[in-house]
Amino acid sequence: MQQEIDVDVTTSYPMSWQATALNALLRGTTKPMSALLLRHGVAVTLFARLVSMGERLPLPIPVPDAVSIVKEGSGACGAEWVRAGQDVDEGKVVLYFHGGGYFFCSPATHRPITWRLSAATRRPVLALDYRQGPTHPLAASLDDALEAYQGLLDQGYAASDIVLAGDSAGGHLTLATLLALRDRGLPQPAAAVCLSPWTDLSDTPRRANTWVDPMLSAGRVEWLARRWTAGLDCRDPLVSPVYGDYEGLPPLMIVTGSTEVLRDEGRRVALRAREAGVAVTYEEWPRMPHVFAMLADVVPEARLVFRHIQRFVDAVEEATTGTRPAAAPAPAASDAA
Repeated sequence: MQQEIDVDVTTSYPMSWQATALNALLRGTTKPMSALLLRHGVAVTLFARLVSMGERLPLPIPVPDAVSIVKEGSGACGAEWVRAGQDVDEGKVVLYFHGGGYFFCSPATHRPITWRLSAATRRPVLALDYRQGPTHPLAASLDDALEAYQGLLDQGYAASDIVLAGDSAGGHLTLATLLALRDRGLPQPAAAVCLSPWTDLSDTPRRANTWVDPMLSAGRVEWLARRWTAGLDCRDPLVSPVYGDYEGLPPLMIVTGSTEVLRDEGRRVALRAREAGVAVTYEEWPRMPHVFAMLADVVPEARLVFRHIQRFVDAVEEATTGTRPAAAPAPAASDAA
C-alpha cells in the first residue's frame, strides 16, 4: 500500500476542450480582475463585504437532489454538513477548509468540491466557515480549525477516522492545522488532502509560471501575503507551512496544476514532508488552473480528480486497517467524465 500513497503522479489525460476554453476565460477575466482588486486594502474589504452579502441570498450552485446540506454553529464560526446520499459512513468524516485568499468565499461557494468529496470518500464532510481577513488575523482562522477538529474528537470521532482537506488558502490552513496539532501533542488525523495549497507567505519571490498561470498573478499573491503577515514572522511554519518540519504527520495528498503560480509551493511541501518520512501523493495535472476541482460541473478533468482522491483515501485506510473499503457508488450521468 505504501507504493499507492508515496508516489508522484503526472496525469496523461488529453486536455478537454472545456478546460481549454475555461483557461482562456480565466485569463481574460479573473486574472485581470484580481490584478486590479489586490492592490488596495479598501478594495479587499469592500469585495469581502459584497461576497458576504451575496452569500445571504439563494446561491445558484447546483447540487444533486440526493445531497444533504445542514448548517450548524461551530464555536466562533459556522459550518455546514454535506452528505452525498444516504449511504455515507457516519463514523468517519472529512473536515474541509475552503479557499479564497483568507478574505472571501465560504462553504456555500465550495459545494462543487464538498459534495463530490463526500461521494468519493463515502463520508460526511464538515465544511468550516472559519473567520477570515480583513476583520480577523490568520491566527483566528487557525484557532477555528483547531476548535473544529477538537469538536469532532469530543463528538466521539477517532482521529484515525478524520481526514483533513482544503484548497488554496484552505490548503494552507490544512497544513498549519496539522503542524499545530503535532506541536500541541494532539492526535493526528488519518490523512490530509491539499488542492493547490498556498504554502509560502514569506518574501520569497515567485518565479515559476508567472506568465502562464491563467488565473493568478504572482505579484498580487505576494501583495496579499504581505498584508496578512504584517507584524508576523512570515517564515514561522504556522504562517508559511512550506518551512515546517513534517515529522510525525500523516500521509498527504497534494494536487496542483502544472501552470499554476503556486505549483512549486506544493512541490516544496511534498519534498520536505518526504524528507521527514511522511508518505506523500503528489499529483501535477498538465495545464489545469488553480483549484481546478471547483470547475467539476463543466471540466471533465476536474471530475476525474475526485477518483484520484478516492483512491488515495482508500489506500490510506487499507494501510491503516488492512481492509479495502467498498467501492463508491457510480457517479450520476451528469458527473461522469
